[in-house]
Amino acid sequence: MIAVWRKELRSYFCTPVGYVCVGVFLALASLFFYISVLQEHSSDILSFILRMSYLWMLLCPVLTMRLFAEEKQRKTDQLLFTSPISLTRITLGKYLAAVTVLLGTVILTGVYTAVIGRYGQIYAGEVFTGYLGFILQGCAFVAIDMLVSALVRTPIIAAATSFGLNVALWIMNLLALQAPAWLADILNFLSLYSRNEPFLMGQFSPASALFDLSVIAAALFVTIHALDTRRWKKGA
Repeated sequence: MIAVWRKELRSYFCTPVGYVCVGVFLALASLFFYISVLQEHSSDILSFILRMSYLWMLLCPVLTMRLFAEEKQRKTDQLLFTSPISLTRITLGKYLAAVTVLLGTVILTGVYTAVIGRYGQIYAGEVFTGYLGFILQGCAFVAIDMLVSALVRTPIIAAATSFGLNVALWIMNLLALQAPAWLADILNFLSLYSRNEPFLMGQFSPASALFDLSVIAAALFVTIHALDTRRWKKGA
């Protein structure tokens, strides 16, 4: 698993993908920081994290699009299926490589927190809780989008499909505001955005954290199952 993680992590920065993800995220985050913090003379770090959380649906598809779809496009997926490493370890290695890039990007956003702390007042508990929800949400998007990459044939299709799915999840969150109460409860229960709201109020929510972890586990399980099914079909 570690060998897969190293290989995938290296590939992010041997190609433009890693630099594009980190660069675009930080550029847009800087814009949000200027508009919502500097112009408003605000020290509300949680509102800033809320704005950054919408960037996951844009950048996670780019981060995950090549993980499995590129293997299929280049017809090197057969090497995965015949590898002595189990599909579970391969999947986890690829997932952890994408999460490592995600975490590295999040760490770089600590500069914004430092600026707010230098000129305003922040509370460590609120910052930690807000970032925890932010990271869990990002990891859930990575797992979902990696599943898409395992199901389609090319990285471009993977990116487009993942982005469409992510937008649908966002729209589902908006529909909950107008839906009947019973439907709103269902949509909010399933929404990665609604689940992140307690964290953005500085409150740790075990239920929301468990939901994010369950989404990650479920997406990884289905990814492994999809790869295993494809391996048996190729071997048949």
